Amino acid sequence: MDDTKSLREHLLYLLRGGDAHIHFSDLVADFPEAIINGRVRGVPYTPWHVLEHMRLAQWDILRFAVDKDHVSPKFPEGYWPDPGAVADWQMWNSSIASFQTDLHELEELVASEQTNLHARFPHGDGQTFLRQALLVADHNAYHLGVLTLLKRILIEAT
Repeated sequence: MDDTKSLREHLLYLLRGGDAHIHFSDLVADFPEAIINGRVRGVPYTPWHVLEHMRLAQWDILRFAVDKDHVSPKFPEGYWPDPGAVADWQMWNSSIASFQTDLHELEELVASEQTNLHARFPHGDGQTFLRQALLVADHNAYHLGVLTLLKRILIEAT
């Protein structure tokens, strides 16, 4: 197996929640509606805030990689919903669907031999598709951990 094919397979495995990483779909599959806006003392966000932050960040990273004219939101406020925002079940599910659509697009690009994982983007400052894919995997893994912890705490509190 050539190195590029192996690298693509490892990236896809990581993006999909391989090894010690929980898969996004597994975590949200049985997420109780009653806790999506739950608050944990000392934590400035709810599970929906975290989910929406994951969606926004992943969307931005992907759009930057595929669209030279993409303009990123203002940091950090453009990457988080308003702290007082409350979601309903439809908003929760919409965030999940959008997140999964963007993740699937990223996975397809990683898998495609037409995607040069190592070429620097002409519109960036050194970013490559490999770097963007790793950034998504790392960011998602971190916040899936946060979301898992919030879910456990809030379920136990109810």
